[in-house]
Amino acid sequence: MRAFGSVSPLLLVGPSWVGDMVMAASLVEVLRMREPSRPIDVLAPAASLPIARMIPGVRRTIPLGLGHGTLGLVARWRLGRGLRDEGYGKAIILPRAFKAAITPFAAGIPERVGYRGEMRSALLTDARPDTARKTARTIDRFVALALPEGTPTMAPRPHLMLPDGILDTTEAKFPLAGEGPVMVLCPGAEYGPAKRWPAEKFAALAALAVKAGYRIRVLGSPKDQEAANIIATASGVAVDNLVGRTSLIEAAAILATADVVISNDSGLMHVAGAFDRRLVVIYGASSEKMTPPASRRARVLALNLSCRPCHKRECPLGTLACLEGIAPEDVLAAAEKTGQ
Repeated sequence: MRAFGSVSPLLLVGPSWVGDMVMAASLVEVLRMREPSRPIDVLAPAASLPIARMIPGVRRTIPLGLGHGTLGLVARWRLGRGLRDEGYGKAIILPRAFKAAITPFAAGIPERVGYRGEMRSALLTDARPDTARKTARTIDRFVALALPEGTPTMAPRPHLMLPDGILDTTEAKFPLAGEGPVMVLCPGAEYGPAKRWPAEKFAALAALAVKAGYRIRVLGSPKDQEAANIIATASGVAVDNLVGRTSLIEAAAILATADVVISNDSGLMHVAGAFDRRLVVIYGASSEKMTPPASRRARVLALNLSCRPCHKRECPLGTLACLEGIAPEDVLAAAEKTGQ
């Protein structure tokens, strides 16, 4: 509980997607600039909570304890009641779902800010219109919630900070043999296959990159194991397959020290961008305008097709033409240009 007379803390209800949580770091930075003495706590599901722990300025992280897509109305209400004594004066709710607004409402937080959606306006004290949801950058929409409604927004780049000692422990746990620059491949994208460059093309890229002198590492969740196996076998070169073997924080440490990262529009892409790595991002169904990489040394590869961005999990046409049309040679060339 906060001490009497101190600034009331703020509760940020964070997103469940890793990439969105990275972008929430920009919101935290703006909040710190506007109210530097106000503590900021983050409530989020387990999937994205490790990212919240790496956001500078976050005092405390609170696990939601519910999986992505779980309604859990009673659990959310009970969690909110348990937070009533924390003295939160304001909550910012990033997810647009009705369920995301339940906990701050149950906690009795007097100021509750979020976008309208799913008929939840009664749970908010400041329900903002979200007319730019399909056109504005996600990061700017997040930051706008820290500002008076209607204020022009240009979000700062998100930054993450690794926990002390994690670089050394990760290097010791996952040593990489050989000499030469390290290229990290991130073949996954949790949202769906319409955002995933084919694994066979990642394999061809790995073969080209090894000839160019790179050492190859592959990162991802256990769901990306099939793609990683294709890359490891079809490439015909040495590949350090770390898919499903690292924690999210260990993956962040590996990305933070990579020489170049090749990724789909995914959570790991946003993590690499927050560490300002050399980065090539391949876009299919999603929009490079709405979720661009944060790295100042990033290159974007996307085809100008009439059907994209469709924002679908699976290709409505059944072709994946937006991804199939991007060649491994072009990706390697873009990777080389990131160093210029």
